[in-house]
Amino acid sequence: MPHLTVHLPENRLIGNEPGLIAALTDAVVDVYGDWARDLVGIRLAGVPAGRFAQGGKAVDTSASVILGVRAGLFDLPDADQITARLGAALTDAIVRVLGDDIRAGTMVELVASPPERTFVGGALAA
Repeated sequence: MPHLTVHLPENRLIGNEPGLIAALTDAVVDVYGDWARDLVGIRLAGVPAGRFAQGGKAVDTSASVILGVRAGLFDLPDADQITARLGAALTDAIVRVLGDDIRAGTMVELVASPPERTFVGGALAA
């Protein structure tokens, strides 16, 4: 189950939640396929002004996306292409909703989770 945690400046997040949820879900589906749509979990977290910084200065043009994926993704023969598509698609989704000025400050991390370390509802995920 692909799950995303997205940290965005609060002032840019407010009012854009539905658009971001739709765009991020579509980005994952564009890479994985439509079968994944109902499995995409998204958590949006607003970061108060002054708590994103770049080069020692507060900015509101940063975003952090952490996408939890099954570790097996990285073992696929086309893993390099899949991961590159995920990074680009998720960045593009945020830019489509919040504007191009956030592109350079958007970081996407793909975090691998082995099957025996993924639980949903207190039970090992199938």
